[in-house]
Amino acid sequence: MNFQLIAASCILFFSAMVEVQAQSLNDRLANADPQKGANVFKKCRACHTVEEGGAHRVGPNLWSVVGRPVASAPGYTRYSQSLKDVGGTWEPDVLDAYLENPKAVAPRGIMAFAGLKKPDDRANLIIFLNENSSEPLQFGASSSEPQGAEVAAAVVDSGEDYGLLVDAPGVAETHAYCTPCHSEMIVVQQGKTRDHWADLFEWMIEEQGMAEIVIWRSRKGIAGV
Repeated sequence: MNFQLIAASCILFFSAMVEVQAQSLNDRLANADPQKGANVFKKCRACHTVEEGGAHRVGPNLWSVVGRPVASAPGYTRYSQSLKDVGGTWEPDVLDAYLENPKAVAPRGIMAFAGLKKPDDRANLIIFLNENSSEPLQFGASSSEPQGAEVAAAVVDSGEDYGLLVDAPGVAETHAYCTPCHSEMIVVQQGKTRDHWADLFEWMIEEQGMAEIVIWRSRKGIAGV
């Protein structure tokens, strides 16, 4: 085994990691891709909508969230005191810190999401959220022109690893809706058919108060299970 080659490879790898981490937020935002951000947002869809006039779910609607005062979505009443205490506005640097580790910013907040560890994922998501706004902020040169609501509907093939889930039609939606809060093992171990999953979601929505997931509502076209 060539230990010198292995050592050199490790040095190059960690040097690249340090370079990515050291890149400023402004640089990341200038090179961010809103369509990739739309793909990242799939992790958020179970609890948030982003379109103008979208309904609140477990979390608030995120239209025009960039630059908005923290904990101020009109009509949303479930903010924790911990998040209210953050104060200020959702400037990009605040969003970047919150998206990386929500509990570090609002320790007693109610958002169960563990965070986005990849800096580029956070930058892409911030750019995507910024373009879903009535008054988007300007971050300098961007690799993509603003596309507003068209970006919100974009589906990007990112080559994502879906863990234990079978790579079949609907796997991206299932992974996006379930894994922010649950291990995919829970889905796999159930061993349910699509009809059984339809019954389960109907019970969760109608009797347990879960927010409706539109793509799963039709029994003739269950896309996520």
